[in-house]
Amino acid sequence: MPKVLSIILGGGKGTRLYPLTKERSKPAVPFGGKHRIVDIPISNCINSGFKQIYLLTQFNSASLHMHIANAYSFDRFSKGFVEILAAEQTLEHSGWYEGTADAVRKNFVHFKTQQPTHYIILSGDQLYQMDLAAFLDSHIKSGAQISIATTAVTRQDATGFGIMKVDSKNTITAFMEKPAADKDISDWIIPDESRTPGATAGKDYLASMGIYIFDADVLEEALNNDHTDFGKEIIPETLSKYKVQSYIYDGYWEDIGTIRSFYEATLDLTTIKPHFNFYDETHPIYTHIRNLPSSKLNMATMNRATACEGCVITEATITDSVIGIRSIIEKNTQLVGVISMGADYYETEEEKANNLKKGIPNIGIGENTRIRKAIIDKNARIGNNCSIGYSPKPPADGDHGMYYAADGIIVIRKNAIIPDGTII
Repeated sequence: MPKVLSIILGGGKGTRLYPLTKERSKPAVPFGGKHRIVDIPISNCINSGFKQIYLLTQFNSASLHMHIANAYSFDRFSKGFVEILAAEQTLEHSGWYEGTADAVRKNFVHFKTQQPTHYIILSGDQLYQMDLAAFLDSHIKSGAQISIATTAVTRQDATGFGIMKVDSKNTITAFMEKPAADKDISDWIIPDESRTPGATAGKDYLASMGIYIFDADVLEEALNNDHTDFGKEIIPETLSKYKVQSYIYDGYWEDIGTIRSFYEATLDLTTIKPHFNFYDETHPIYTHIRNLPSSKLNMATMNRATACEGCVITEATITDSVIGIRSIIEKNTQLVGVISMGADYYETEEEKANNLKKGIPNIGIGENTRIRKAIIDKNARIGNNCSIGYSPKPPADGDHGMYYAADGIIVIRKNAIIPDGTII
C-alpha cells in the first residue's frame, strides 16, 4: 500500500489578506464563522485517508499552533498527526524559508522518518473539496512520477496562473507562468480528449492549482538544487526529466488569498446552493470543537445568513451575512453583507460595567448601528449609533487606524474599538 505524507504550505506574510494577517498567518484566518482556512486542506487529507500531515509556516504562527493543538488529536492506533514545522535554525540551515520548494527541502530530515512512498503538497489558503485518494489513484495508474492538479480557466483568467500544455493522454508537455493577455497561446487549448464532459464553455486552458503528488524519491531528486519555488522553477524543470501528469479537477476551487476573494467566498456560503458545501456529511470540515451554547435569537430577522454557536442577537435585521462564534449583536442593528468573526471569549458583567465607566463599548455590535459590506475581525467593539459602509464617499483603500479598506470592503481590525456615533 502507498504511504502518503501530506505537506500543507502555510504561505508567506499574507500581505494580500492584510489586516486579517496582521496577528495571524494566512491558514489561521477564521472562515465561515467557526472554522479556520487551514481546516479545508487538513479535512481534505483526513477525508481521503491521509492522516500524516505536516504544516509548514514561519509567520505569525502562534495562533495557528493553538488552533492545531485544540482541533486535531488522533488516537495512538491511527498513527495520524497534524504537526506544524516552523522555520528553524539548524547546523545545516540558518535562515528563513526562501520559498515553497525551499521550505520542503529544509524539512526532509523530518519527512524521511515517516518513510513515505509519495508526497502530496497542498496550499494552505485555497477553498475546495477534493478526493485526494482518487488523485493518488490516478497518479499511480498513469505511471506518472509527478502529478499536478489542474482546473480549466478562461483566457482572461489564465493571466493569473501557471498554464499547462497537455497531450491527448493528459501528460504535461510544457508550462507557462502567467501568460500576458496579448500573448498568443491558442496552441495551449485543452485537447478534446482531455476535456471533462459538460465542461463550461470558454474555459479552454489548464491552470495549476498548486497541488502536487510526487513519488518520494523524485521529490528528493527534484529539490537537489538551490531553486526556491515549485511553480516558477521546480515544475518547469521537471518536465524534461520525469513523466508529469495533469489531474483535471472539475469541482469548485477558489484561491482566497485576497480581501476581495475572501469576502466573496465567505458570503457565498449564505446562498441557497453555495459553491462550497459545509453540509456534506460524507466530507465534513473538521475544526476546534467548542462547548458553546446554541445561538439565541431574540426577535431577530435573518435572511440568507448564518449564525454560529454562542451568539446572542437581539431585535437585529441581518441579511447576506456570516455571523461568527460568540457574536453579540444588540437591538435595532442592521447588517447587510457583513462577515462578523465573533469573539474569543464572553465578557463578565463586571467587565462590562468597567467598560461603561471608561466609555468603551462592549465586545460585539451596539444598538442602533448599521453596517454594510464589511469584515469585522475577532473581539472588535463597535458602539451604539454607528454607521459603517453607508457613506456616499467610501474610504480610500489603505490603513485608516482602527479599520482598513480594500476594494470597497471595510475591515474592522481585531480588538478594534469603534466609539459610539462613529461614521465610516
